[in-house]
Amino acid sequence: MTTPLPGAQPPLGKIPADIGCAADYETLAQRFMAPPSYDYVAGGSGRDLTVAANLAAFARWDIYPRLLRDVSGGHTRVSVAGQQFAHPVFLAPVAFQNLAHAAGELQSARAAHAVDSCLVSSTLSSCTLEDVARGAGPQRWFQLYFQLRRDDTQDLLARAVKAGYSAIVVTLDAPIQVPSKRAVRAGFRMPPDCVAANLRGYAPANTAPLPPRHSHIFQGIMGSAPTWDDLRWLIGQTTLPVLVKGVLHPDDAVALRAIGVAGVVVSNHGGRTLDGAPASLDVLPAIRAATGPGFPLLLDGGIRSGTDIFKALALGADAVLIGRLQMYALSVAGALGVAHMVKLLREELEVCMALAGCANVDEIGSGAVLPRPGSPC
Repeated sequence: MTTPLPGAQPPLGKIPADIGCAADYETLAQRFMAPPSYDYVAGGSGRDLTVAANLAAFARWDIYPRLLRDVSGGHTRVSVAGQQFAHPVFLAPVAFQNLAHAAGELQSARAAHAVDSCLVSSTLSSCTLEDVARGAGPQRWFQLYFQLRRDDTQDLLARAVKAGYSAIVVTLDAPIQVPSKRAVRAGFRMPPDCVAANLRGYAPANTAPLPPRHSHIFQGIMGSAPTWDDLRWLIGQTTLPVLVKGVLHPDDAVALRAIGVAGVVVSNHGGRTLDGAPASLDVLPAIRAATGPGFPLLLDGGIRSGTDIFKALALGADAVLIGRLQMYALSVAGALGVAHMVKLLREELEVCMALAGCANVDEIGSGAVLPRPGSPC
């Protein structure tokens, strides 16, 4: 049995009998995560306005049931950035997964392999990208944060290529992260064993004192934030597809496509950056309209069910990333829990597709959904 985290029950070695749907892992996780850690994972930033918006956005859409459609040859296969996947349910690059399970990302990697899910491994993983890759299946991407020195960024990139990751996902929306009031009230502090294993030996964040009257935000933190030139440089360093995570404005998506980005993740970082940013789902249709068909769009934020995934696909996404549910399932039953959660989401998606008359993901279009009466969609 895995050593339990302080203040939490040890993870189970079996699927709990009271799990009836993927979303049930969220409630059950409260018994398996230390309370401050649960509040940190469940929260976002500030007053959690964007966290709530992500969840509420899916409730504003209904799905048309269709009759007499032949879906007997149905499947969930998708193509994203020139790569083929068995289904569109990817595991998001959640940092410091040892908050949920002592073995952290190694368990999530095993789960992804077991259920043919694409694992997106975080720069801020509590395990090295090499160790994660050894446990993951062939479908694995690496999420990259720019480092203070280009040499360190280049080294991360080279390590990811050598370890067999097949795409790079650059996160650009989180140079500043403000803790949620929920996590602060819970007394959350990052445990000393939560360290970014990938970054050992790299230059730390710039902590040099600023000249008088300089802003800690503008001249401090943002003074070393990545630029368009940095992104162009990165794209030129690799033959792997480079996607950008954290896009909410159609103009940014169009500009990113113009410089050679292979796709974008429509995301507000799970509500962990700008509190008050729009829900990812709410901006997805406009980004799809601006980029046109064929440009890879993924989405994260607020997904709790297969019907949520269907709605995201109908509104323009090619695949989705699962973040918080991954952490909740990981805390409850490790790799087994994460694999079960993905299996449930995929089955829920298949049920929705069948009843909506869609035999494959390509048949899920904007005509499959409609705004709920009285909603502002």
